[in-house]
Amino acid sequence: MASIARKLRRDTKTVGFVPTMGALHEGHLALIKEARKMCDVVIVSIFVNPAQFGADEDFEKYPRDLTADACLLTEYEVDYIFAPETPEIYGEGFSTYVYVEGLTETLEGASRPGHFRGVATVVTILFNTIRPDFAFFGRKDAQQVALIKRLTRDLGFETEIVVIPIVREESGLAMSSRNAYLTPEQRKKASVMYEALREAKIAFKNGERNASKLAEIVRQKVESEPIARIDYVALVNGASLEPVERIDDSEVLVAIAVRFGNIRLIDNIILNRGQ
Repeated sequence: MASIARKLRRDTKTVGFVPTMGALHEGHLALIKEARKMCDVVIVSIFVNPAQFGADEDFEKYPRDLTADACLLTEYEVDYIFAPETPEIYGEGFSTYVYVEGLTETLEGASRPGHFRGVATVVTILFNTIRPDFAFFGRKDAQQVALIKRLTRDLGFETEIVVIPIVREESGLAMSSRNAYLTPEQRKKASVMYEALREAKIAFKNGERNASKLAEIVRQKVESEPIARIDYVALVNGASLEPVERIDDSEVLVAIAVRFGNIRLIDNIILNRGQ
């Protein structure tokens, strides 16, 4: 992959990179479509990264079907699929990890210790291998996006991060590989997450600026669904992820994590005066 990437740079090709863990869905395809529009060459990685899974998480059960994913990608004119085995990424005696301070301790970082160290490390390895001109990420993983933007800036990668809006199912549920774990009943009821975020957006448009009141609107709506168990509801600055008390001209992220049975889902919306 590194050899191919070097040749592409010599040929002055614009390289777009979409990192995934496979189990591809419409959310991934939206990233790939954007990459195809913007770039000469599109590279998609498929790697289920063990370093970002906790001891009690679903690494072994995470869906893997490289053949199906590869067949899907051929329809979207992807030029290269990079699907390394774990030892190719984490060689024998691997002991160097990347930690982004200040953005990784709250929200998902508080609920999943070590998760973002694994994300930052594998993204650094992939960026260093491929050296893409553009890398494409979905807004659903908003905290991850903030981390990768900071990492890219701080470590001097010459890669522009392109963020694509959340792709949703017809019910409003954000597309996620983990949706495949949901029972039909859980999948139907999980749409309460989007309904709750939408209620907060409506309240914001109607003039509510108090963060705690907006959070309570979200919480009450989610709790109206008996099988939903809230992990967190947070309103934070969209760039720093610092908690906010009132919404001003800055972009504010309304982020939630909710469990339906054993399945943990995340979602978010952005609020600011421009809306």
